[in-house]
Amino acid sequence: MRLTGLSGQLQIHHKHLTGKEITVGKRLYVGNLAYSVTHNDLEEWFTRYGRVQSAQVIHDRDMDHSNGYGFVEMDTDSQAEAAIRGLNDQEHDGRRITVDESKPWEARSGGFVGGSMDGGRRE
Repeated sequence: MRLTGLSGQLQIHHKHLTGKEITVGKRLYVGNLAYSVTHNDLEEWFTRYGRVQSAQVIHDRDMDHSNGYGFVEMDTDSQAEAAIRGLNDQEHDGRRITVDESKPWEARSGGFVGGSMDGGRRE
């Protein structure tokens, strides 16, 4: 795998089993989804703007429903930009969805978050 920067964006290149290099497309964040939305719905909505490499709705591990957001990977930057222009702030399943370029995940510091170190006892 090889990482390269392109116009301030990160592209990931994989060597496929055939030896050909494949570029992973632009990843988009899709927010404010109705709980009933599936990855098939996302794929259907985005396909009119280009080839969808992957579509996933993020689900809560403990509950049996979506967290209300997902990710879609498009083939090219121009297809991703067309999808953002065409779908952002549009109503789907009664909700106005947010479509934007996915931001890289940033690790958070593991600092102290409050409370007391002794389990909350005060003396």
